[in-house]
Amino acid sequence: AVSLAVAVAAALFVGVVAYAVLGGADFGSGFYDLTAGGARSGAALRTLVDHSIGPVWEANHVWLIYVLVTWWTGFPETFAAAMRTLVLPLLLALLGIVLRGAAFAFRKYAGTLGQARLFGVVFAGSSLITPFFLGTVAGAVASGRVPLEERGDLWGSWLNPTSLVGGVLAVGTCAFLAGVFLTADARRTGHDELAAALRRRTLAVGVLTGVVVFAGLLPLERDAPVLWDGLTGRALPLVVVAAVTGVATLALVHAGRFGIARVTAVLAVATVISGWGLAQYPWMLVGEVTIAEAAGAEATLQGLLVVVVLAGVIVLPALAYLFVLTQSEPWSSDHRASGSG
Repeated sequence: AVSLAVAVAAALFVGVVAYAVLGGADFGSGFYDLTAGGARSGAALRTLVDHSIGPVWEANHVWLIYVLVTWWTGFPETFAAAMRTLVLPLLLALLGIVLRGAAFAFRKYAGTLGQARLFGVVFAGSSLITPFFLGTVAGAVASGRVPLEERGDLWGSWLNPTSLVGGVLAVGTCAFLAGVFLTADARRTGHDELAAALRRRTLAVGVLTGVVVFAGLLPLERDAPVLWDGLTGRALPLVVVAAVTGVATLALVHAGRFGIARVTAVLAVATVISGWGLAQYPWMLVGEVTIAEAAGAEATLQGLLVVVVLAGVIVLPALAYLFVLTQSEPWSSDHRASGSG
């Protein structure tokens, strides 16, 4: 039977996957905002970004809060260990989240073109650095560089091959996800020329990300042997599914099947993240403590599972309705009218 600790860890990891997919598509839009061009030539794409993520960018951070609260409540010692050793990348990721949200809001009310450009650069730049630093944190944990009892290396823990690969991969997957979603939104709202331009960029980002994925596997055997053994062992089926769905997404985007491509893109990213989790199992901090050893009191774990179920019943339907609403015809019509104004 699945232990209580593993059940809580699984619930925690569901939040990680959800944040990687939903928050990832949100963060990745910053890449297209940054590379959109000048104020006039990039106006249509930036308007698309604003309309696509505007209703959901705050809601997506619900998953980050969920992950953090579940982690420090269910596995407090490992949370404290990660905060001690990885305080620098975590602070930089937090700074990125704060700057990104502020710049995204302030850009809409900028008094001059110069201010709008400044806020745009801050929004786009922080959209890239946040997933990068979160990726380095994942790499530090997966490569066994976070000790349980004492503070680890404040710099070397996240400036290493596995962490850097994780950071670059996080940025690439976010940009790829965002590209697929933005291209579909552009086609759905009648901006065919913009959809064609985004299609080309998304294909380029997807190919480059795929190269990073496979090139990034090379240093893992030496730098993160536990992760490597898991990826080439129990998690290999998920790695294969991720590769197949990634290639399928590229083919669908190339063929102009953007609606279906969104599904395969989500599957590709979700299976990549799930493969990492399965490869690391049963470690909570690789080489230091397992999930069962790191778990808090049984009553706490039971309470957490009750809260998770209640949150699923109360919050998930509202989030689902929000996403459905933004894909509805009235929203599309409003988007079309705003984009043509």
